[in-house]
Amino acid sequence: MLEDTCCETSREFLSSVLEGPSVNASNRLFLWSLTSALAGFLFGFDTVVISGAEKTIQSLWNLSDFEHGLAISSALWGTVLGSMVGQLPTDRFGRRQTLLWIGILYFVSAVWSGLATDLWTFSIARFIGGVGVGISTVTSPLYIAELSPPARRGRLAGLFQFNIVLGILIALVSNALIAQTGSIYAWRWMLGVEAFPAIVYTILSFGLPESPRWLIAFRNDLPAARKVLRALSPHASEAEIETELDALVAAREAASKENTLPKSPFWSRRLAVPIGIAFLVAFFNQMSGVNAILYFAPRIFELTGLAEQAALLQSVGIGVTNLIFTFVGLWLIDRLGRKTLLYLGSVGYIASLGLCSWAFWSHTYWLVPGCIFAFIAAHAMGQGAVIWVLISEIFPDQHRANGQALGSFTHWIFASLLTLIFPIAVNNFAPEAIFGFFCLMMCLQLFWVFAMVKETKGVPLT
Repeated sequence: MLEDTCCETSREFLSSVLEGPSVNASNRLFLWSLTSALAGFLFGFDTVVISGAEKTIQSLWNLSDFEHGLAISSALWGTVLGSMVGQLPTDRFGRRQTLLWIGILYFVSAVWSGLATDLWTFSIARFIGGVGVGISTVTSPLYIAELSPPARRGRLAGLFQFNIVLGILIALVSNALIAQTGSIYAWRWMLGVEAFPAIVYTILSFGLPESPRWLIAFRNDLPAARKVLRALSPHASEAEIETELDALVAAREAASKENTLPKSPFWSRRLAVPIGIAFLVAFFNQMSGVNAILYFAPRIFELTGLAEQAALLQSVGIGVTNLIFTFVGLWLIDRLGRKTLLYLGSVGYIASLGLCSWAFWSHTYWLVPGCIFAFIAAHAMGQGAVIWVLISEIFPDQHRANGQALGSFTHWIFASLLTLIFPIAVNNFAPEAIFGFFCLMMCLQLFWVFAMVKETKGVPLT
């Protein structure tokens, strides 16, 4: 009872801050979107922070290549589960409540990971954080897309990706700073510091409103939806609010008549195109090798002859490059469109990965860091900026959570497999062969973008 009272008090206080007269509707929408997108910050931090600890963990517990891959990929297997089940709490309990519990999962994982004593307790702790990551990739972009007007949806939903990148950068900087201490417990601090942003995010989540689309589609709660719409458009007339509310109700009724409610089959011919896009955009995202490069960046740089400390600093450069070009992608996404950014990213992938493969083959190692930075720039401006926005736009209201879960599951199952296999591949294949494979897959992506992807810029949600 006391806990419920405290939670309600916190929610009311934060709501009053975000809904006060000094905050206009545009800023309020941005603050709500940013708060939701902070789940992406924890996503980026949680998944990449392991890059600074992975070699220490391998030597500390004397792990085989397979056990090492299992330890590093354990969080990713959690994301597979989280992405599979993420639509259930998102639809049943609401977007806001699900976002709140994501923060709790991150906090538990961070503390437990920092205190882990062996491979299995470590893997379980990382798995829990991965569940939070998987659910966040379903709920956060979906929530932002449902609050946003079409003209701003790309930039606002893209805040999720921006926060992922920011989380990656802060994790890499944090790892480099903690490594400088020389403490034998440095790897524990690298993993445990995530508890602090997890607490901040969880507290801020109390101030979020529920999505009006969810309130109409799943609860038929017109008064609550009207209140949120009024907060989003305080200067709109009552007639304008009612018109928007009627449109949401009409969309729900139309969905019902077309037999597209959640109880009807998701896997249908009617949804074949968005299902194909959601699967392939996530599949190709991972077949670029981006997660393997991010997670094992220090090890890749060491292959070029860099010392361990220099490799960590080069990894920070990856984070900075990622952040800068994510800004570029967010600036362009509502101007050039999603498909154009996928074209630009694909060409950048092919050029950087192809040159990186040649650099390893010809022993021109000084080219490798530049190629990796160019690869990250192409990813941040292209696939990275587009993936979560595109998936959140292509499904109707009643199936959006399922569609987001499909894309998220596809993304994470291939990320998990790639991270599990990568340590083994590095020991059994030449680097030029690995980067050449990634380059080939990006050639296939370029053809897919040309043949199948439809532009969604400025198109209203259905």
